[in-house]
Amino acid sequence: MAENTTVPKLNFEYWLDKAIEWGQATTLESQKDVCLHLPQLQEFLHQLYETIKHLQGSTVAIQQFPLIGQLLGRLCWNPFVIGYDESQRTLMWCLCCLYSSEPQNAVELKANSWIRSLLCHLLSSSKWESNEAETSTFISALGYTSADYYCHLVKNMVVSLVTELRENQFNGLNIQESISASRVNAMSIFCVPLITLPDLTPLLETLLLYHGGSSKEILSSEFLEAVNEASLKKKISLPEPAVFSLWLRHLPSLEKATLHLLDQLFSIQLNSLEEVACVIKDSLLPQAASHPAIFRMVNEIFKNALVETDGTSEVRTIIQVFTQLFLQAHQNENKQHKFPLKAYFPNHHQPLVRGLARRPFELPTTSWSQHLKHISDMLKVLVEDTNISSLTDLFEIWFLVACFGEWVDIAAEQLLKAAVEPDAVLWLLAFYYCPKNENQQRTQTMEEAQSLYHHLMMLFSCADLSPKDLEAAVHRVTGTEQCCNQHLTTHLVTNFLLFSPGGHEIAQECICHITEITDTSKEIYNLLIRTAYRFNHSGEENQRTVKLLNELLQKLQQNLEF
Repeated sequence: MAENTTVPKLNFEYWLDKAIEWGQATTLESQKDVCLHLPQLQEFLHQLYETIKHLQGSTVAIQQFPLIGQLLGRLCWNPFVIGYDESQRTLMWCLCCLYSSEPQNAVELKANSWIRSLLCHLLSSSKWESNEAETSTFISALGYTSADYYCHLVKNMVVSLVTELRENQFNGLNIQESISASRVNAMSIFCVPLITLPDLTPLLETLLLYHGGSSKEILSSEFLEAVNEASLKKKISLPEPAVFSLWLRHLPSLEKATLHLLDQLFSIQLNSLEEVACVIKDSLLPQAASHPAIFRMVNEIFKNALVETDGTSEVRTIIQVFTQLFLQAHQNENKQHKFPLKAYFPNHHQPLVRGLARRPFELPTTSWSQHLKHISDMLKVLVEDTNISSLTDLFEIWFLVACFGEWVDIAAEQLLKAAVEPDAVLWLLAFYYCPKNENQQRTQTMEEAQSLYHHLMMLFSCADLSPKDLEAAVHRVTGTEQCCNQHLTTHLVTNFLLFSPGGHEIAQECICHITEITDTSKEIYNLLIRTAYRFNHSGEENQRTVKLLNELLQKLQQNLEF
């Protein structure tokens, strides 16, 4: 082989001849000559990178340097060239510069495919292993085992790219030094087959947090989808800011994460609302929802889920818990970065939003009744006095109440446990369970709720009740044809059995009778786990009520498992 190492700058012909020569020589000859020419080769590759890093895609680069593809391809497949991490890193940089984030023609499409395959080859462990027989002597001479060597190589590569991206982000105003969008896009592309590699995590994080001043998305959608998929399957663990940035810059990933959470909650039998809260919190969605754009997107998905499931109690319970966790995360936000509630509910009556967003534990229990009346009065003005005609507007108001459904559950309790103004609280419940007033449905629901309430209050102080005493009330649940009335009646009767002295004795029998005749087992179960969750956080003085609640939950849980 030629010993002359004086090489003209960017002499493609010289280095292409060398690459061909190395490919045709014996392994030992090739290794010796690569080692001899390595400093000059690395200088050439670095100069090449500096020359092409500002070019836009492969077309311009090929026009200026027609031999660039042949040369880079041969060098990438030479195990002794890529055996040096600096050479391999610079080759990857050059390939990234050639990548077209928005290919304009068939040449650029073909070039992108070729670049992806070369990048995968350079970083894929399976490719490394296939070259192990040829390079084992070389690697051993460096003092590494094969596994250690490639781990070391990846770490160096990641550190180099992360440093470059962070420095560029810091000096983002210096146009001459900025990294091209195509190159950043290419970086994200070559990460795709290696997403789950632990050593790659710092680069994933840096890419997700990198924006580079471009108004358009510079990361590959394939990369964003792959990161989201790996994160949802717990194959990688990213810091919260990186996950939040992923969802903000790629809404399909946010949508998939929200639907994944709903599927997860529907597919497992949850024994308590603490478990529901744990699964929701683990998804990071309540924390991410501190950003208004994420909150509104998640809420839209929840709305669709409610419509598609016809407003089932499971979905309403999930939304209620999610909103509680969101409020908790929002309250914990640094004041400098905290958005006002209006940013999350921009189209709603703000006094109503503030009233619903007050957490019950923020108020003394003696103030709950007055607070509920205040909420009910504002709702009634919005719904009836302003004469809302659009069903969409009415649904939006109802959904707002459903998000803060804890106050609805407290309203049904306060009717039986405290001195309240019943008509205001009953109207709130009637609206929640029957928001539309077509053919006077809500009016009729309100009248029936008042009648049932007065009947239950007459029985409330009776210490000795039999199922027959409650027969008329139970019949309202089992015999009514109007769905909204059945839900409201179920809620009131269940609370009566739970909180009245005489109801404790007949609760098991009455609940069993109701669930046998109607399809309300899940509804009553969800109501009871919400009540248990509230007891666990705010306390309940009557231990008989707590004991009965746990017994009813255990019985219903057994029934639901069959």
